[in-house]
Amino acid sequence: MSGGARSDFLMVVMFNFFYVLQQQKNLEGYVGFASLPNQVYRKSVKRGFEFTLMVVGESGLGKSTLINSLFLTDLYSAEYPGPSHRIKKTVQVEQSKVLIKEGGVQLLLTIVDTPGFGDAVDNSNCWQPIIDHIDSKFEDYLNSESRVNRRQMPDSRIHCCLYFIAPSGHG
Repeated sequence: MSGGARSDFLMVVMFNFFYVLQQQKNLEGYVGFASLPNQVYRKSVKRGFEFTLMVVGESGLGKSTLINSLFLTDLYSAEYPGPSHRIKKTVQVEQSKVLIKEGGVQLLLTIVDTPGFGDAVDNSNCWQPIIDHIDSKFEDYLNSESRVNRRQMPDSRIHCCLYFIAPSGHG
């Protein structure tokens, strides 16, 4: 390399170096592995969250009252009364969905209620519809997870189950 070509080469290298430094200053924060937790956090908050809560117990134990006060919403109102106000003779699984927004974060809350659970005289197999419902939701999620296209995969599994026990003193 001649002296002129060498100086031109060094000039191009220096220009590229300063250009890259200038571009890095224009970025707001880190890009790459170090900022991955922040990127996942922002993406999750933007998309929102889904939560499925199952409440199981006899009528009149305060399940609806706890849910209404826990999430500061009227899931059961005068237009749609709670399960204890609707007379049911069988254990039937019912779902109610409500969208809760707090602090810019959306939560799609699904309440799975079981009116009629434990209200019969013979409660020997009253838990079977509940177990069948939980198993079917897990099986549905497994089937959707096993598909090739998994873009829109709603999570309808039961995330938490609150079991209310009557304070009667006997089992």
